[in-house]
Amino acid sequence: MADRSFLDWPFLDDGHRAWARELDAWVERDLPALPQPDEHDLDAVYAACGALVRAMGAAGLLRACVPAAYGGLRERVDVRSLALARQTLAHAGALADFAFAMQGLGSVPVSLFGSEAQKQALLPGVCRGELVAAFALSEPDAGSDVAAMQATARRDGEHWVLDGTKTWISNAGGLADRYVVFARSEQPGDGPGSRDAKGISAFLVDADTPGLDASERIPVISPHPLGTLKLGGCRVGADRLIGAPGQGFAIAMGTLDLFRTTVGAAALGFARRALDEATARARSRRMFGQRLADFQLTQVQLGRMCTEIDAAALMVWRSAWTRDVLGRRVTREASMAKLYATEAAQQVIDAAVQLHGGLGVVSGQPVERLYRDVRALRIYEGATEVLQLVIGAQHLRTAHDAGGR
Repeated sequence: MADRSFLDWPFLDDGHRAWARELDAWVERDLPALPQPDEHDLDAVYAACGALVRAMGAAGLLRACVPAAYGGLRERVDVRSLALARQTLAHAGALADFAFAMQGLGSVPVSLFGSEAQKQALLPGVCRGELVAAFALSEPDAGSDVAAMQATARRDGEHWVLDGTKTWISNAGGLADRYVVFARSEQPGDGPGSRDAKGISAFLVDADTPGLDASERIPVISPHPLGTLKLGGCRVGADRLIGAPGQGFAIAMGTLDLFRTTVGAAALGFARRALDEATARARSRRMFGQRLADFQLTQVQLGRMCTEIDAAALMVWRSAWTRDVLGRRVTREASMAKLYATEAAQQVIDAAVQLHGGLGVVSGQPVERLYRDVRALRIYEGATEVLQLVIGAQHLRTAHDAGGR
């Protein structure tokens, strides 16, 4: 089990500590009994992910993804509870973290901005693990640059008609039951290809809606359900519009503002597991008449790893606490937490592979899997380079507001 001393930090309360114990018990008791798929068999990966969602729902772990009124853990979605779950699950296995996280990412737009009818239709099922949710924002030419979105939404009487392509969509390819789909809605001055982010709207779309093809899968280096949506004359009722027309960009950014911190928490889970594996290897591996751990160079490397992890953890918990307790927007803090924790995790895991020597690159070894698992975290929900721009812009805005030049 990873070091849990951070639970004594003042960012967390007794409820979070009880939640952490519940998560630890589930990981130790129930997770080992769930399917461990062959990574080269996408059908098995999809099936295992679905089984994980159902098991987490039955065990009550998905309560952290929705507000209390719909079966959730706390009155509103609590970033610290999400972060605790993601760190714990990522330490145990990347697919478990993925299955949990996508239930939150795919439902939080409705939790934050949806109508009461939309919340009732989605959130209880997500909480119980009976409905699989998905967040469909990215496109082939509109990932970090959301304003370049090409998918369109045209009003037709009591319906909206959606057309376009969404890609890099987690849970697409046959797993998701409902998607939050972002598309450029028709408004004065807007049109296909407009770079005005104000023209984007969000819709709750059932997977079996005619005109929606979600069958295409995308194989990636750390296998998890990922695919492409093709929208061709996809008609959804006007009641499926989330929020108001043109509010989609604010919905997407509000969701990412909440979830970026938890990506950093997942990175912490990976990094702590890598440190655990490296420490065990250093203590057991003998060479030149002594243990690997007895070499000062090994101790220096482990010291760097420990420091990077704690620095990243402080950023993650500061961001989560600021949003949960102070109720402030955390665009800057969440961007810093996600950026630093994912970059630090990459370095920690690389060091763990190096300390393992040749064993570290053997397929199926924990550190080899972690090396593949962590790489995507530096890209999705804000690539490192984009987050640097966001942080810089936030800094300049704060300096301007403070009267600086």
